[in-house]
Amino acid sequence: MSSNVDLNQRPPYDQVIQDIADYVLDYRVESTEALDTARNCLMDSLGCALLALRFPECTKLLGPQVECTQVPHGARVPGTSYRLDPVKAAWDLGAMIRWLDFNDTWLAAEWGHPSDNLGGILAVADHLSQRRVARGEAPLTMRVVLEAMVKAHEIQGVFALENSFNRVGLDHVVLVKLASTAVCAWLMGADREQLLSAVSHAFVDGQSLRTYRHAPNAGSRKSWAAGDATSRGVRLADIALRGEMGIPGVLSASEWGFYDVSFSHTNKDLATKPEDKRRFSLPQGFGCYVMENILFKVSFPAEFHGQTACEAAVRLHPQVKDRLLEIDRIRIVTQESAIRIISKVGPLANAADRDHCIQYMTAVALVFGGLVAEHYEDDFHQAHPIIDQLRGRMEIVEDPRYSREYLEPDKRSIANAVQVFFKDGSSTLQVEVEYPIGHRRRRSEGIPLLEDKFRASLATHFAPQRCAQIFALCKDQAALEATAVDRFMELFAG
Repeated sequence: MSSNVDLNQRPPYDQVIQDIADYVLDYRVESTEALDTARNCLMDSLGCALLALRFPECTKLLGPQVECTQVPHGARVPGTSYRLDPVKAAWDLGAMIRWLDFNDTWLAAEWGHPSDNLGGILAVADHLSQRRVARGEAPLTMRVVLEAMVKAHEIQGVFALENSFNRVGLDHVVLVKLASTAVCAWLMGADREQLLSAVSHAFVDGQSLRTYRHAPNAGSRKSWAAGDATSRGVRLADIALRGEMGIPGVLSASEWGFYDVSFSHTNKDLATKPEDKRRFSLPQGFGCYVMENILFKVSFPAEFHGQTACEAAVRLHPQVKDRLLEIDRIRIVTQESAIRIISKVGPLANAADRDHCIQYMTAVALVFGGLVAEHYEDDFHQAHPIIDQLRGRMEIVEDPRYSREYLEPDKRSIANAVQVFFKDGSSTLQVEVEYPIGHRRRRSEGIPLLEDKFRASLATHFAPQRCAQIFALCKDQAALEATAVDRFMELFAG
């Protein structure tokens, strides 16, 4: 055959794409622990969304793209009066959930926040339920929403176990788009061919760079990037449901596929070893593992690699609060991932820059004995120069054990240790926290605090009677699962 032509034989869908489609279509979520955790995740995510409504930088981005647009059976955006098409509603809710860096987290070779997918899931489920009711049909129930959450968490989280998108410069929201596309297509009633098509389009899309998460370019796009990704998932699912053909070899196509274009070294001089030709590694099948092991941010709205540093700093606060000017240096012992993503020196330009700085969050916790979203704002930062003074006295040290146990499946610790040294030669003890309060190993301790966090979030927006009604429903697994999605969303209307 001539070398001047391509063999135009259409391949079967890449096996990874088939595995995703078969999981979403065929898997039945029966794990009581996964469904219970999904319920807590639902509460926490919606609480985070309500808290975000206090920040104008978030609310200015919400609402219809064309003012006064009327959408029949429009999806509700919690805490607001908006009724939007599902694509924009997913964008808004996804951005709200993620805005304060306070929703759940998954840490492995890749990082991410699987509850980001809830923007697409709830927007689609609410819209579909309203349409069903209008036709005299039964609406979707919240049990379906919880199952969709479990599946979206699983897709995003299993991909993250051994596939590092950040190592090739891509942002983890590629996995939000992937999971949202698959699960939203399933909610919309896609058959297998439509699901395969939808998932293939998620990979063929251009993918976000991580530029906006790292010094010196960290900025507020990281707060709405996940909303953008879950919204794109809804759009791609809709396109596939309309009969758009898929791209079967999107991953493996030589030269033009995702693996060659986006997941291997772009510098051909570096691509000399087999590992430079990356392919996805999925060490286990899809089930309920990720939801059962998800990490909650219970105490601090801060990037998760620094959560235990904040916990340690809060414990040290009573010993240092009256000796701040006597501090000579502060030693933070941490894991490699924290060093790579949130260790930075120099001026911090905005709130998004500060909540991704382990030095900043640790300094605030040492000085004030806590950390809330308002501590990242410009006015607060400018009013307390002691924060930057302490940042300048910090040293960051990697502990190889922390880095190793961070990746071990039976541990997945996110350890940090903090010690303060004073000018007179004295020091505090080193305070080490290996597992944050939101870790599965601390569930019994963490869930009551997570519920308190949700109640406090509700109280920022709703009257006491509505708060009590919402909380009582969300606490009752059976009642919540039986509730129609459209009725549930009515409770959160602003």
